[in-house]
Amino acid sequence: MTAHQQNRAGDRAKSRADVRVRGRVPDRGRTGGGAAVRAARRVRVVLAAAAGLAGAVALAGCGDAEGFVVGKPRSPGAAIRVVPHDGAHGVRADGRFEVRVPEGRLERVEVSRTGGAGRQPVAGRITPDGMTWRPAAGRLQPGAKYTVDAVALDGAGRRSARHTTFTTAVPVRRFTAHFSPQGDATVGTGLIFSLVFNRPVADRAAVERAVRVSARPAVEIAAHWFGHRRLDFRPRERWRPGTVITVDLRLRGVKAGPGAYGTQRRTVRYRVGRDQVSVIDAARHTMTVRQGGRVVAVLPVTAGNDANPTYNGRMVILERQSVTRMDGDTVGFGAEYDIPDVPHAMRLTRSGTFLHGNYWAPPEVFGGLNTSHGCVGLKDIKGGGPHTPAGWFFGHSIVGDTVVVEHSPERTVAPDNGLGGWNMTWELWRAGSARG
Repeated sequence: MTAHQQNRAGDRAKSRADVRVRGRVPDRGRTGGGAAVRAARRVRVVLAAAAGLAGAVALAGCGDAEGFVVGKPRSPGAAIRVVPHDGAHGVRADGRFEVRVPEGRLERVEVSRTGGAGRQPVAGRITPDGMTWRPAAGRLQPGAKYTVDAVALDGAGRRSARHTTFTTAVPVRRFTAHFSPQGDATVGTGLIFSLVFNRPVADRAAVERAVRVSARPAVEIAAHWFGHRRLDFRPRERWRPGTVITVDLRLRGVKAGPGAYGTQRRTVRYRVGRDQVSVIDAARHTMTVRQGGRVVAVLPVTAGNDANPTYNGRMVILERQSVTRMDGDTVGFGAEYDIPDVPHAMRLTRSGTFLHGNYWAPPEVFGGLNTSHGCVGLKDIKGGGPHTPAGWFFGHSIVGDTVVVEHSPERTVAPDNGLGGWNMTWELWRAGSARG
């Protein structure tokens, strides 16, 4: 039989099968009728399955240029879920923040924060299974707007994109740091950078990490906490003249305690001027002023009397005022004195020790007697004269200059009374860091 004859025979056999399937089913009462019905049903099932398989193959062959399956995709909100929800306001800064997909994987997640510092990218990581993104820091910043842009592939290979925004709550309890001078100032070699916070800090290590103090040329700088509200920074030795000190405050969003977050983000710089150290000998009633190690002046002074001696130790000029009022009632001396126009006043301690001009004492006390309530007085005239000992010293002094008192019967000034940290050893100073 030729091939042509074989094909025709096959066609005739197929035709007879079609007739048996589509034709009248033999009467059930006839012999073999039930078997014929069952055969017909089996043929219909096979043909239906074949038709379904052909449709599935045809569907799988329809795709775009990247091979994604054509079909109705999920809504972006169902395919990519963002917590907090889109448009949320007043979100807790320490609340949950994540981007996830119920199936498939995340291709890309970009998060940014907008606020006073402009738009800032937020670092984060997609989990190894590709289904969740979380911020690297693990916490948001308060009072900021966040935008989220995510792209994901679902389990069928369909791509979805989603854009959401939300805003974090402004903290009810804010904590801020006060410091002086405010920056862009020339300071003395004895400056200790000191921060005083408006409320107690519970997480001192977190706050300390958010304050970076550096110098050029570089030196080792260490932090020291005095209680829970004051943080100071200093090098091992006094700064070298010409050093540039840079302070980066990154307190915005830092959690200081329950519900209390920082709001400051700024950078301040100081330039260290010439080196000046003034040594007061309370027993000899003199002050020797050295610049760069060289004596430039020896001035007569009057220090604290026997009942109110001046603190010993190293102090630093905190502030300078051409004229100020000194009221004994504000420092525990009651009505013993109230001088409204003290000239050339330079504060040495927070408790009220000043080095200042004195126009009311008789001339013989300067260099001869200690008559004050703890301050150190230099001869001056009412209103302050530029050529008096007090006027000269005021004109040659800047904030951050070092003043040392010796041979006084009083104890050494406390390290946290003003910038008295130079009276601590370097090892003891470093031990006061919250970072270990």
